[in-house]
Amino acid sequence: MTTGIKHRTLSSAIVERLRQEILNGTHASGAQLRQDALAGTYGVSRIPVREALFQLEAEGLVQIVPHKGAIVTTLSPEEVNDVFDLRALLEPRLFRNSIPALTAESFILLDEIQLKFSTAIRAKDLLAWGKLNAELHTALYSRAQLPQTSSIVSGLLQKSDRYTRVQLSSPAAMKRAEREHAELIALCKKRKVDAACELLSQHIETVRADLLRLLKLAPPPRQG
Repeated sequence: MTTGIKHRTLSSAIVERLRQEILNGTHASGAQLRQDALAGTYGVSRIPVREALFQLEAEGLVQIVPHKGAIVTTLSPEEVNDVFDLRALLEPRLFRNSIPALTAESFILLDEIQLKFSTAIRAKDLLAWGKLNAELHTALYSRAQLPQTSSIVSGLLQKSDRYTRVQLSSPAAMKRAEREHAELIALCKKRKVDAACELLSQHIETVRADLLRLLKLAPPPRQG
């Protein structure tokens, strides 16, 4: 048991260090992170390093590739802005169309997802955060009669999953997301359409700003 706790403590410290090194560009996009080299650098065994890399994969910062190991994924301000420009344009449209048609069953589902989201935050379950975030947004828009827009937004939410997990790595961001989700649900229950759509727009822009802030120190990719 003591050994397990020790490994978890070490892996948490390695996660924090590697996360910062990826976000500040020390490990560039596409770089291979070798377990043995990292273990040597940090003076630890490969076990906590392996656990840390799995955690970073859950956050979307690395991808575990068969026969290659962990590869740093690409996180660019240009892609963030492209995705969030579309989200800011389309999601409030869906939301406005959906709110008047939300039913008692819709609100039961929303409350259940919100509870699971809060539980995942308390448990620091990164794999669940992005999934539940997308589920909650999808449930908010579920009664909209705009099938083409719904299809596009579904893809955008899936694309945003790893960004959401990176953004929610901050405790302050987690608490804010939990609070804003609860406020969105409450406004829907009161059928306050304009206020709910305004809050949703602010919510999307806050996530964008957090992500761009995290990426600000990363150097641009080398040309050629």
